Amino acid sequence: MNPSNTGNVESLETEIVIAGGGGAGLAAAVAATEMGAKVIVLEKRRSLGGNSALAGGIFAVESPTQRRMRIDVNRDECFKVAMDYAHKTINPRLFRAFVDKSGDTVKWLEDKGLKIYDVPPYYPGQALRTWHCPKEGGREIIKVLVKACKALGVPLVTQARVTKLLLNEKGMINGVLAKRKRKPLRIMAKSVIIATGGYAGNKQLIKQYYPLDTENIYRIGLPHMGDGLLMATEIGADTEGLGTLHLTGPGSPDSRILTGLITEPNTIWVNKKGERFIDEEAGFKSFEAVNAQMRQPDNLSFTLFASEIKQYLTENGLSKGISSPYRAQKVKLAWLKELPLFAEQGAVKISDSWDEIANWIGCDAKVLKATIEEYNTACDQGYDPIFAKSRKYLKPLRTPPYYAIRGYPGLLTTIGGIKINEHMEVIDQNDKPIPGLYAGGNDTGGWEPDTYNINLSGSTFGFAINSGRIAGENAAKYASGGIK
Repeated sequence: MNPSNTGNVESLETEIVIAGGGGAGLAAAVAATEMGAKVIVLEKRRSLGGNSALAGGIFAVESPTQRRMRIDVNRDECFKVAMDYAHKTINPRLFRAFVDKSGDTVKWLEDKGLKIYDVPPYYPGQALRTWHCPKEGGREIIKVLVKACKALGVPLVTQARVTKLLLNEKGMINGVLAKRKRKPLRIMAKSVIIATGGYAGNKQLIKQYYPLDTENIYRIGLPHMGDGLLMATEIGADTEGLGTLHLTGPGSPDSRILTGLITEPNTIWVNKKGERFIDEEAGFKSFEAVNAQMRQPDNLSFTLFASEIKQYLTENGLSKGISSPYRAQKVKLAWLKELPLFAEQGAVKISDSWDEIANWIGCDAKVLKATIEEYNTACDQGYDPIFAKSRKYLKPLRTPPYYAIRGYPGLLTTIGGIKINEHMEVIDQNDKPIPGLYAGGNDTGGWEPDTYNINLSGSTFGFAINSGRIAGENAAKYASGGIK
C-alpha cells in the first residue's frame, strides 16, 4: 500500500481491491497474493467470514480426502447431475470451472492446515458424497484463510465499506471509493473483486426481484445489502439469476432442534387449512420441501405428532440427525421433555384435544380431524394412497397429548445477481467482460437453479471458496498484464 492524502480523503494504491471479507473474498486474497499481486481486503463488518463462517461443509469432487476414504465420485458425474437438476438453465462453462477446481481447492486448504474429518451423506441414501466437513464447519475454513492472509501480509481492513467502483477514460477499472469508520477512502487499483455476499438483508431488492416474499420468511444468514450488485450494475454490469433465494424449510426461527423435529418424516404436516400437502419424507431434502411449503397459505406449515411418536423419537432419535455440523446420524431426543418450554413461547401447542390444536392452527376442527382420521387409516393399511409415503414412516396419531409445531420458510442467502463467465469476469450488457472487474460467491448468478441442489452437498459454500480462488488468480494475471 502507498498511502497519501487528497484533501480530506485518504488515498491508497495497490493492485487488487477485494470488496468483502467472507469466504469468496478471503480465498481470492490468498490466491492473488500467492501469485505475486498486492491486495487489500475491505470488509464492512467488524469481523471476517460472512455467511461462509456459518456453513457446515464444502463441496468437492476428486479430492484427496475422498481418495483417502475411497469415495468414488467423479467430476463428470457431478457436472451432469448439476445440469440435469437445473434443467440446463445454468451456465455450463461456469459450473464446470467450479467442479474442476473443487478437488484441488481442498488440497490447497489442507496444505494450509485444514483437517477434514468426514465426507458424510447429507441425507440418508445420498449417492454422491461431496460434503467435506471440518469439525468446526465453515468457521474452520475461514480461520485457515485468515491465517494465510496474515502470513502473506494481506491487509484485512474491517469496518470499511466499498461504495463505488472507479473507471478510467477507457472504461477499465482503476479503483474504488470506500468509507472506513465513516471516513472517506480512495484506493487506486488495477483490478477489483466483488465478494459482498448478496442482498438477503435488502428488503427493497428482495421485494423487487422476489414478489413471493412475506414476513413469514425468517432470515438465517447475514443481512447483506447488495452493495456489490448495486455498484456493478451502476457501471453497466449485466445480471443473471436475480430473485433466486437460497430457501430452506419448514423450520423454526426459535430453535435448530425444533427445526429437526419439524422436518421429521415420522410426523404429519398440514397447512393452515388443516390439510396435508406433501409426503413428509420431503424433510430429508428441506431445500426442496420449502417449495411445497411456499405454496401454502401464508407460507406456513404445522408438524403434528402424538405421544406414541414422541416416545419413538425419544428412543430412536430423528431419522435425519441433528449433530454438528449437520451430520446424518441418529441422536436420541431426551430434550423432547423441553417441549412445554417452547409451548410457553408460542412455538408449540400441546393439547389432549384436536379441537384445541385446530384452534391454534386457525383451521376448521372438522377438516383437521378428517385429515388425522384419513392418515391413521393409511397407517393401519400400511399404504398412503395420496402421497405414497414410505410405509416405514407411517405412524398413527391416536394417543394424547397431541403436539403441533409451527413451521416457517427460512432464507439462508440470495443466489444470483451479477453476471459472470467461467473466469469470474463481470459481464456487461453487451455480453463482454468489464476490464479488471471480477466477482464471486453469492453476489453472482448462473451457477445454481431456483432450488439449491442438495444432491451436491456443500455447493453454495464450495462455489464461494472456488469462485473466489479463480477470481483471485485471474485478477492477479490481469494486474500483471497477463490478461488483456
